[in-house]
Amino acid sequence: MIEVRPGGRRRIDRVLAPGYLTGLGDLPLPVLRERRDEAAQEETDLSYLRRLLHARIDIVRAEQERRSSGGGADSIVDRLAAILSDNAIGPATGSGRHQQLEPSRAGEHRRHAEALIGDSGLTDVGSLADDKLAEALETYAAEEASVSTFRRQVQGVMDTLNAEIAARYSSGAATVDQLLDSELRRAEE
Repeated sequence: MIEVRPGGRRRIDRVLAPGYLTGLGDLPLPVLRERRDEAAQEETDLSYLRRLLHARIDIVRAEQERRSSGGGADSIVDRLAAILSDNAIGPATGSGRHQQLEPSRAGEHRRHAEALIGDSGLTDVGSLADDKLAEALETYAAEEASVSTFRRQVQGVMDTLNAEIAARYSSGAATVDQLLDSELRRAEE
């Protein structure tokens, strides 16, 4: 399970620390943007991990359905593209946020998802006993729920930071000209 460690040095620990949103009105605009960008990167990474878990859940459920309908001739490997694309073409769920960033810890997240069920991996779900398959589904679903909870919390942090930034533009405390100047300076560095 994902956990937030008070005083921890990981990005999720910082973004969800109680003091991360304290005193926003006193922070310079560049610091607000840095915090928003840090939260956005964490949200992207959590979204990636969530998608990995959803894929594994879909695979396990498809195997359970295959077994309950009499087995069928097609193996999960033969049907993998269809299984994984079913949710991709279905109705959208979740926050509906467009991900502009790439996950920064893709390999770490893949290893995390693989380690959840240890040696009974999904390389051959057809060989798993029914109880092991049910256990895998339960483990993946619990982890997905945990990831989703933290993802929503991170999204709340992003929303708060974006609201503060927008309020500064609305009040005239920040201007587009200042933004363009700071972006030019960053590009020149």
